[in-house]
Amino acid sequence: MSMNGISRRSLIKGAAFGAIAATTGLPLRARAADGLTIGIIYVGPRDDFGWNQAHAVGAQALKAIPGVTVVEEENVPETSAVSKTMESMIELDGAKLLFPTSFGYFDPFMIEAAKKYPDVEFRHPTSLWDPKKHPMNLGGYFCYLDQAHYVNGIAAGLSTKSNKIGFIAAKPIALVLRNVNAFTTGVRKVNPNAEVRLIITGEWSLPVREAEAANALADAGCDILACHVDSPKVIVETAEKRGIKSCGHNADQSSLAPKGFITGAELKWGTVYTAYADLLAKGEKLPNENYGGYDKNMVQSTPFGAGATPEAQAAALAAIEELKAGKPFFIGPIKSNTGKLVSEKTIELYDPGLWGTDYLVEGVVGSIT
Repeated sequence: MSMNGISRRSLIKGAAFGAIAATTGLPLRARAADGLTIGIIYVGPRDDFGWNQAHAVGAQALKAIPGVTVVEEENVPETSAVSKTMESMIELDGAKLLFPTSFGYFDPFMIEAAKKYPDVEFRHPTSLWDPKKHPMNLGGYFCYLDQAHYVNGIAAGLSTKSNKIGFIAAKPIALVLRNVNAFTTGVRKVNPNAEVRLIITGEWSLPVREAEAANALADAGCDILACHVDSPKVIVETAEKRGIKSCGHNADQSSLAPKGFITGAELKWGTVYTAYADLLAKGEKLPNENYGGYDKNMVQSTPFGAGATPEAQAAALAAIEELKAGKPFFIGPIKSNTGKLVSEKTIELYDPGLWGTDYLVEGVVGSIT
């Protein structure tokens, strides 16, 4: 069966509970969510080594819960196609909770679906939900990956020899800029002489442009590449081919760079997914907003690769413990790379102002425009 040219998703019931829990690091859940169907929608392939794969790893944790059925659809465009997929999951499969995972799914498609199906819960992996104008069966959840990028930066700052580190970013929006800033802050904390050279591609997924940017940064003397794009696969592979090091983003890319991988910033969506299944099984209301970092087991660092020096590993592990304890890393006064005073005070880990980040911190060579 196909829908608008989209292949029929697989229907997979929960199994191998203990094995999956062990591999994901998630707690075992004895409660069975009897008859609960949950839908997950991806904008790209589930094995993209990036954004979609991170959600697919979370889906694996859901499939391990007895009584839960997971329905999935990959390669769904940010068009009316996602509306049709959501409708199919609800009306044909009986889904009571949907996780459409791409940025462009929210407005207007998820908003309209939430109004049409008030008995179904919809959750989106951003902070776009607004209680003043959006349905109450809609909401947002987000893993504060800037915390893990800060750890990436610390490891990179202690693993560079040239003191030139490249960062390839998709779009100059707050969500991306705060990761660039967090990474640079980590780099400069341990290595004040290092700089982060930024290239913005303009789109979430432009493999050719990403390869060009990676090669340009390598040609400019950068000996480490980091990034915030949907799938870092091309960037990490290009760095490995050029004989330089890399840091990951979204999911685990360590297998792509056995010689140069340092560590990576991973989203841990499974923590959210399994918690929501548990709440529904108990008949409890889901939160409309749910955000967290290391302290809530919602982000993690990829195990160190061959590119991480012993000093980098020790400092990165120490930083993770500080983040778990709630210690901020954007320490005031904070200045932009144009010399403007951004904040006199320290910015806390979950300061709402982070969602409005519109600047680059000192140490970044590049601009937003």
